[in-house]
Order: sequence, then structure tokens, then C-alpha cells
Amino acid sequence: MALIRLQKMLSECGVASRRKSEDLIRMGKVKVNGKIASIGDKIDPYNDKVTVSGRKVTYTARPSFRYIMLNKPRGVLTTMSDERGRRCVADLIRDIPERVYPVGRLDKDSEGLLLLTNDGEFANHLMHPKKHINKVYRVSVRPDVTDEQVERLSSGVVIDGRMTAPAGVRVVSRDKKEGKAVLEIVIHEGRNRQIRKMCDAVGLSVSRLKRTAIGAVKLGGLKLGMYRDLSEPEVKKLSQDPNPSKFEVN
Repeated sequence: MALIRLQKMLSECGVASRRKSEDLIRMGKVKVNGKIASIGDKIDPYNDKVTVSGRKVTYTARPSFRYIMLNKPRGVLTTMSDERGRRCVADLIRDIPERVYPVGRLDKDSEGLLLLTNDGEFANHLMHPKKHINKVYRVSVRPDVTDEQVERLSSGVVIDGRMTAPAGVRVVSRDKKEGKAVLEIVIHEGRNRQIRKMCDAVGLSVSRLKRTAIGAVKLGGLKLGMYRDLSEPEVKKLSQDPNPSKFEVN
């Protein structure tokens, strides 16, 4: 068999996405035939012995891929393990035999649609910043939002020293008496706690944040804390290159 890049082999075996696999290699956690590997190494996946943190990784010619949609509750970490024993998404999918991992993140205090897979190419496609895949959020804020704040969120604000890309923003409901509102925000970036920081930049406090869609795939009626497999058409839609200039705000 032809040689393949080490990070490609790791992603195809479900160890992590290609990017995360590169991180593992940089950290010195990956060995090939007993020697610490380097970025760019090519291997014979059938004959070379590959280990990650001492655990052997076995390559299969036709890996069995799994694509999961999870409705993540608030208070659950987007990780497969936690050294402090806190609840994480792995606790919600214990009956899945495949070794899947999250595609992107939802912070602990956020809820909603989270994808998990063992298909490294699929995960890399969804997380690549140049793909501009839209993500839709339902955001409860205080106080009541103004037209000026909506315009600023739509046009872009500075967070962490950098301007955000234009976003789709719609007011779903508002309660001027109670001083609160619900927004639907569509972004295609994936910066750390981006929605919360965007709202904070215009003087809004987020009380609840729920992701309802990624690309053309919607959370729908999936119950909180439950998961389901994506259908073949859903996987196909997510695997296609989207139109980065189009925001579909319902």
C-alpha cells in the first residue's frame, strides 16, 4: 500500500480530526515504531506500529463512519473526558461503540445542536474557516435590543481585538416591559464564545444560548440530552461547499 500522512491515518481511524491529530503529534504523544513522530511523517498504515499516548491505533481499509447529532444540555462540557470528573458529552453517548469526537464546540453554558463523528475528513471540512458554514443560534438577551444594536451585530463588532464578519440577525420576540428579547443570529465563524462576546460588545447580556442549525441541518424536535444518527442526505448536504454570502435567517 502507498504511504499516507500520519495525521490522515489518525483522523481516518477516529482518533481525532486531522487538525487535532497534528496537535497530538506536536505534543509528542504519537509514536511510529517506538519513535516520536513529526508533522509530515508518512507511514504504511498496515505495517507500521502507531501509538497515541501508548495506545495502539489499528488501521482498517474501510473504516466505519458514524455521524451523530446531539442536543447538548447546558452544564455539559464539549469534551470526551474531564480530569475533574465534570459531566461531558461522552456521558450522553456511552452506548455508541464507535470512537467519535465533537466537531467544533459549544461552551458549557450553551445548549443545542452538536455534531460528533469519527470521520476526520468530514470534521475538517466543517471546521475549516474558509468553508463559511452557517451556524444558527437562538439567543435570549437583556435588556431589550435596539435597532442600532441589531445593526452593529449584523455589520460586525470588535472582539478579542478583531472585527467579526457580517452576521444575520433577526429579532424573534421582545418584551419591553420586562426588558428582554430573543434574537436569531447566524454566523459562519467559529471563534471562542463568539456570540456571547458579540452581544457583550453592544451592551447585551446573554441569558440563554441555543444552537439550532449547522448548514442545512436543523436540530428540529430532538429532545434535550438525546442523540440521533444523521441521514445520508444530511451528511451529503454538510459535506458540500456552501454559499458563504447567504444568511438564511428564518
